[in-house]
Amino acid sequence: MPVPHHLRLAVALDAPQVPPRYDAAHHTALARLAERGTLDFVTLGDRFGGPGPDALAVLARIAPATERIGLVPTVTTTHTEPFHVSTAVATLDWVSRGRAGWTVEVSTTEDEAALVGRPQVLGFARTGRDPHPAAPVAEVWPEAGEVADVAGRLWDSWEDDAEIRDRATGRFVDRDKLHHVDFTGRAFSVRGPSIVPRPPQGRPVTVVEVTGDTGGPDGGGPPGATSGAGHAAAARREVAAARADVALVRAEDPQTAGAARVELRARALAHGRDPGRLLVLASLPVELRSPADAAGLADLLGDWFAQGAADGFHLRPADPARDLPRLVEDTVPLLRERGLLRRSYEGTTLRAHLGLPRPASVYALAREAGR
Repeated sequence: MPVPHHLRLAVALDAPQVPPRYDAAHHTALARLAERGTLDFVTLGDRFGGPGPDALAVLARIAPATERIGLVPTVTTTHTEPFHVSTAVATLDWVSRGRAGWTVEVSTTEDEAALVGRPQVLGFARTGRDPHPAAPVAEVWPEAGEVADVAGRLWDSWEDDAEIRDRATGRFVDRDKLHHVDFTGRAFSVRGPSIVPRPPQGRPVTVVEVTGDTGGPDGGGPPGATSGAGHAAAARREVAAARADVALVRAEDPQTAGAARVELRARALAHGRDPGRLLVLASLPVELRSPADAAGLADLLGDWFAQGAADGFHLRPADPARDLPRLVEDTVPLLRERGLLRRSYEGTTLRAHLGLPRPASVYALAREAGR
């Protein structure tokens, strides 16, 4: 599949400064607006320790009300069973007809551990002083990478033509085309196969925000940082390089973003991956209070893209209800005029929007190679 020459563009439907909304109509209207602007995907954040609706459930509700826009919820892996993560994201891909992704996230606070009532997390024993110890970043991000790994294997555990639905013989599946994954990680094991047929995209798009939320305990850091928040960022970058299709990088200038892109692609190559299959999007905060702001944003995106700072952008509006309409009505037309953004969707899946090929099942490839 040819890689698009235009920039990739995504937008968050939520903002930390704005109280969460629980009505489906609000999120649906924003997603439809982003779709009218032919954006690649929308994101919706989620975490155990904060208020707000379940992001994956919200986007599953939005899926039938949209047609082309990609839907990418945050899914926390630390206190969630990997098998359930895999089936939930696969289900979103089915109900959206191939437009699902997921942003890998972790939980590192005591409050989040207490919410699920776990007496121990990743081997940390319960104590009277610390009844629900928080798992350190050094443990949870390698585990998150393993969750992303096993999710992909579970999506592959049904070959594309495993369903035969033969009424004459009463056979629903070809059992030779279902595969156990037999995965054993640091903190979990999964036998498989999945209970959901292989998703329309083969593997829904995996996203990792490599610099994290700079305001939280698992904050980000610049490339090469080695202490404090830098350890968290390094762990995130390693998971992104090994497992992500899209990496989000928070940066204040194109040089920082470009350096992160170079580093991530070099790490991807070290993992034996084609570095061109890892898209790096600069994740930028935006406030669009006027048409002048919208025009300035178009200039900035075009300038950063021309410098090779990123493959595209993930925008984080300060107020999505105010900023997203101005983005679509004012910034998007300018990007289209400059040949930087599509005027219509050419494909129907998120992978097609991003120029990413549909991967073959690793088990199907192994079976064919063994013939």
